[in-house]
Amino acid sequence: MPKQTLLVRESLFTIHSLDPENDIPASVLKSPLFFLGKTEDELSIVVPDSIDVPSLDSDDGWRALELLGPLHLSMVGIMAQIGEVLASAKVAIFVVSTFDTDFFLVKDNKLKDAVRALKGAGYTVNQDI
Repeated sequence: MPKQTLLVRESLFTIHSLDPENDIPASVLKSPLFFLGKTEDELSIVVPDSIDVPSLDSDDGWRALELLGPLHLSMVGIMAQIGEVLASAKVAIFVVSTFDTDFFLVKDNKLKDAVRALKGAGYTVNQDI
């Protein structure tokens, strides 16, 4: 199977942690790109850093590598393979998924290392600029 293509999104992103009982801020729902995850213990929100979210904790300075899809839900091992490439390059990831694709978030200061490693492993990486 040929290697996939990833797109480096231009925006910086912030990962927020909120109390699970919090409402989702309207600014998040109006954002052109956001991700939500909720458990009994927390509500996590990933948004462009231009979106203000009052949170208990946050981590900013993330860039998104979008795996260009659509990918079929029956495809096996794609996330693991990309994760292995990035782990070998000592690049930490935060992964979020949609029905059609996956987003690999990496710290902005590790983006060059991530792109170099992915290209070295045969992936195509395009810039969103």
